[in-house]
Amino acid sequence: MKKIRVGIIGCGAISVRRHLPEYAAREDVEIAAIYNRTRSKAEEIQKQYGGVVCDSVEQLVAMDLDAVSVCTSNARHAHDAILALQAGKHVLCEKPMDVTIYKCIAMVEEAEKAGKLLMIAQNQRFSSAHVKAKELIQAGEIGRIVSFETKFGHSGPERWTGSDDTWFFKKTDAGMGALADLGIHKTDLVHYLTGENITEVYAHTATLDKKYPNGSLIDVEDNAWCIYKLANGATGTMHASWTDYGQEYNSIVIHGTEGSIRCYDDREYSLIVEKKDGRQNFLSTEKMMTNADQTIGTGESLNSGVIDEFIESIKGERKCRCTGADALKSMRVIFAAMASSDIGRMITIPENR
Repeated sequence: MKKIRVGIIGCGAISVRRHLPEYAAREDVEIAAIYNRTRSKAEEIQKQYGGVVCDSVEQLVAMDLDAVSVCTSNARHAHDAILALQAGKHVLCEKPMDVTIYKCIAMVEEAEKAGKLLMIAQNQRFSSAHVKAKELIQAGEIGRIVSFETKFGHSGPERWTGSDDTWFFKKTDAGMGALADLGIHKTDLVHYLTGENITEVYAHTATLDKKYPNGSLIDVEDNAWCIYKLANGATGTMHASWTDYGQEYNSIVIHGTEGSIRCYDDREYSLIVEKKDGRQNFLSTEKMMTNADQTIGTGESLNSGVIDEFIESIKGERKCRCTGADALKSMRVIFAAMASSDIGRMITIPENR
């Protein structure tokens, strides 16, 4: 069996806790190359997973590889992904795509030009409750969608990264805060589950609590509240928060003319269908992957489905469910939300109509 040779760009938390172990778990993948800005970190990874430690992204993409994972800070995503695409590699890039809409568009255009897969790691599409919910919505189980509410909140990326001075807090590296880190997941999920594009957004963002070690507030928002209007007229809310101290909150509820679907909104059941006539159907007890599930030594290790989707799409065994073109629609919404917060009014997204 010919193995898919993969290169890893960036050896931070998401690489260590998701990409590397999930690649290594597959018999049809070889981790062939590793790059990290701090070489010693790449050398640590090499001891566990093998591969050649590279001194630059350029050196890595010039190697005999089939695919590359881009796990660098947000502001580096387009640069690294485009280099890999131009070198003829398939690319799996972490979300958000990048920090400007122009660089996001350039990524999609480069993938089309290269004839290679650009996948964005929107892992919530692959949670089993979400997959089942989409099937039920498409089958008309809750009728025409009229409204929704969704939230993703936890105590912040400093716990995930192990640093109170993480790049997630710096505008030059991250571009945005909770909106791009967590809000992009739920924005993408609204698109995925409803099958409708978000065409209008009104948003408010704020930095309420997160501080640097010196006590000053961080450069980016730690909370974002959005009102989204879909192309079919349905309207809903999205809240992304880094100040939900305690249990992680990660849910979506979609209301239709014939009932509602609740995903990860109940501690016991991950998928509940509530019908207009009062009937309830409890369809799943699978848990949502949290940051803790991907933190070494904190309990059960869950497979995100991201790496499986990427590799099997490359091999032609399935059609990728989150291409760069798919993710671009949600990035347009995120940038529109930031603009809305800045100017205090509703923003229309003509490209999503």
